[in-house]
Amino acid sequence: MSKRALKKYLKELDKEDLEEQIIDLYERLDEVKVFYNFVFNPNERKLIENAKVKIGKEYFPENRRKRPKARRSVAQKLIKHFKKLGVDPIKTADLMLYNIEIAQTYAEDRSNIKEAFYKSMYKSYEEAVKFILHNGLTNEFEERIIKIALHTETQDWPNSYLFLKISSQFD
Repeated sequence: MSKRALKKYLKELDKEDLEEQIIDLYERLDEVKVFYNFVFNPNERKLIENAKVKIGKEYFPENRRKRPKARRSVAQKLIKHFKKLGVDPIKTADLMLYNIEIAQTYAEDRSNIKEAFYKSMYKSYEEAVKFILHNGLTNEFEERIIKIALHTETQDWPNSYLFLKISSQFD
C-alpha cells in the first residue's frame, strides 16, 4: 500500500475506528509500542547511557574471564534504532563517536587484531562523520573527530590514513 492510499484510507475512518487500529497496532507490534513509549516518555539520556553500557560490554565484558566479542553490529543496531525513534542528533552522534572511542581503547592493549576490525571501525567513523555533517553538528564534534583520527595513527592502524583523510576536512 502506498502512503497516498494509506492517507486516503485513514481519512475515511471515523475517530473510534482509527483509535481501535492504533491500539491494535500497539498491542501487536513491538516497534509501535517502543515508538509510543518513546514519544510519551522520551528519556533520551537514559537510552544513551544504556546503549553505552551495552557497547562497552562488547569490548570489556563484566566477567573478566569472558572473551570480548567486539561486534560492530551491536552499536549499529542501537544507532539505527535511535535514528528511527528520532533521538536528538547530538546524542546520536555522541553515541556514534563513543562506539569508535571505546573500540580504540580496546585496541590499545591488543596486538592480534584482525583487519576486519579496522575496516569496520573505519566504516563506523565514516558514517559518524557523514551524520555529523548532514545534521550541521561540526562545531560540537570537530575536536573528537580529529582526535579519533590522530589516535588511529598513534596506534598504528593499517588504515589510519583513511581516518586522517576524512578528518583533514575539519582543519
